[in-house]
Amino acid sequence: MKLKEIAKNVYACMQQDCGFGWNNAGFVNFGGGLVVDTFYTLDRTQKMIGLYGSINPEPVRYLVNTHHNGDHTWGNQLFTDAEIIGHRLCAQAMENDSPPFVVQEFMSSKDIPIGIKWVADDIRAFDFSGIEVTLPNHLIDDRLDLDLGGVACHIIYVGPAHTASDLIIHLPEQQIVFGGDVLWNRCTPVAWEGTHAKWIEAIDLVLSFNPKVVVPGHGALCGVAEVKNLRDYLELIYEETRRHFDNGLSTLDALKQMDLGPYMNWTQPERAVSIVQRAYREFRNEPWDAPIDVIGMYTEGHRLRTYWDGLTR
Repeated sequence: MKLKEIAKNVYACMQQDCGFGWNNAGFVNFGGGLVVDTFYTLDRTQKMIGLYGSINPEPVRYLVNTHHNGDHTWGNQLFTDAEIIGHRLCAQAMENDSPPFVVQEFMSSKDIPIGIKWVADDIRAFDFSGIEVTLPNHLIDDRLDLDLGGVACHIIYVGPAHTASDLIIHLPEQQIVFGGDVLWNRCTPVAWEGTHAKWIEAIDLVLSFNPKVVVPGHGALCGVAEVKNLRDYLELIYEETRRHFDNGLSTLDALKQMDLGPYMNWTQPERAVSIVQRAYREFRNEPWDAPIDVIGMYTEGHRLRTYWDGLTR
């Protein structure tokens, strides 16, 4: 975990991309302080707060949850005095998601299905002890503009893209975007609720800002070139998926036929199953928030990785 100043009084708190759950966060040290996202566990979030405290020891005024996933929200309870900002659908999803102790018990089980072991191996690195899911207390539907002591901060709803509840944070004067999981740098994104069109629309909005620095939800700090690369990746997967869907292939067979080229070097390229499965749901005219067979998705990722490994032997 490293804290990097990316503009005067604006910081990115970065974690090395080690697979599922290793996200990034941020701190804007103006107007009482604004934090972008927490980390997956209380101990890692507390360490993050300690880093921010080395810059400003006062409790922060705002915490923004860019979406509902636990790696971005399960440290909320440590911000007892903060106004926690999130989309209305973020709070709704947090209420309905499996609680941390259930996730821990399932992922730590000795009888875990082989198909999801690759995910469980990542999740076992985290200790979810003591987490009390704490919902945002300031819910927004579209956009919230804050004045942080004279510094403009735009919190913009761009979902449903990666999830139903995606927010990005734009600091126009500093030319910085905190992208949450709408943006990934050289690690394969996961697609939950949402649509391809909305994700591309969200990326295009970020590109329209022409930011100097982008803090992705996962992966290293980046700029416009890397955001464009993510856009190209999503477009490639979607176009290839459409062709294979029209030819009657299963999602797994579609993935086996795809040439991912340099994207195979991204972290866990088998996570592309989430994007392909979601595209198939779109092509079948299912609603964007249709239930997701998460275990089935992870299992298909395992089968894809097994297939790829067999090709290299």
